[in-house]
Amino acid sequence: MEALKQDMAHFTALESVKTPRIFRTVFVLLLIAILAVLSFLVYVPWVQTIGGVGVVTTLNPNERQQEINALVSGRIEEWFVNDGSRVKKGDPIARIADIDPNLVQRLEAERSQVEIQLQTARNALATAEIDLRRMQELFAAGLSARRDYEQAQIRVEEMRGRVAEAQANLARTETNLARQSEQLVTAPRDGFIQSINAGDAATFVSSGQVLATFVPETTRRVVEVFVDGRDVALVQGGEKARIEFEGWPAVQFSGWPSVAIGTFPGVVATVDQVAQPDGRFRVLIAEDPDAGPDEKWPPERYARFGTVVRSWILLETVPVGYEIWRQLNNFPPELTARSGQGQGG
Repeated sequence: MEALKQDMAHFTALESVKTPRIFRTVFVLLLIAILAVLSFLVYVPWVQTIGGVGVVTTLNPNERQQEINALVSGRIEEWFVNDGSRVKKGDPIARIADIDPNLVQRLEAERSQVEIQLQTARNALATAEIDLRRMQELFAAGLSARRDYEQAQIRVEEMRGRVAEAQANLARTETNLARQSEQLVTAPRDGFIQSINAGDAATFVSSGQVLATFVPETTRRVVEVFVDGRDVALVQGGEKARIEFEGWPAVQFSGWPSVAIGTFPGVVATVDQVAQPDGRFRVLIAEDPDAGPDEKWPPERYARFGTVVRSWILLETVPVGYEIWRQLNNFPPELTARSGQGQGG
């Protein structure tokens, strides 16, 4: 050791070189940064999520967008609504008039005539039945021939056929009259008219033709999103989710939902059993019933039917380093114990 020190004394230039303090400072800072990053990757938790994009819809099919059709053929006589009009259940939307303005009167006259024919047939049947009973008594007493008795039976059956025919004609006439009486198209429930698809009074419409597009007032909104088939096995009913509505200011941290701003809680309501044509699965997310008053979904004026949303379904909590490694290797999220039990059952 002493010899080494004596040899180093001969290297005066090497001894004069000193490590700058800035290098030592940078080294210490880099070491601290590396240790901080390693600690961050190992100890900081990250909530795994499955993201999806969709729209606001509803569970009840009666509350979805639907078409209002013409009940009878004819021309549009009057519109009672415009695009965007709000209507209540039973409010008139349009009146359709038949090309023949006297058709209803003629149908009513035809019904009266058929009713008279039916009454006449019933009277004739009652008379034929009386004759049949009389002939039966005479035949039993030996005062009438069998042929006369059989003719009376045939007469009764003929009258019964006429009564049945008159009843069928009356039912047909009443059906035609009822259809023509349904010339006033009304709103099926509360909602608003999104668009009118037919023309004015000069337009002829056929039975079943679309008159207007109607959007009911939704009573329970849900979010319809689509997730990748790789991740659908991890999603099941009851999973928590965070939702971001288009147009609503939000700052989202998918891994730390507790610090997200402007997102709203949700619960997975149902997952489709069959994939869509593009291979994705539809997931319906409802509003979380346990959410506080400050976390209720925005009013319908801000999150209307069809509004685009983005959602994150919350899964397992893992270290940040593991999540980065999983994303780089394109692995699926961690399978939770609850998800494993659900799949195994």
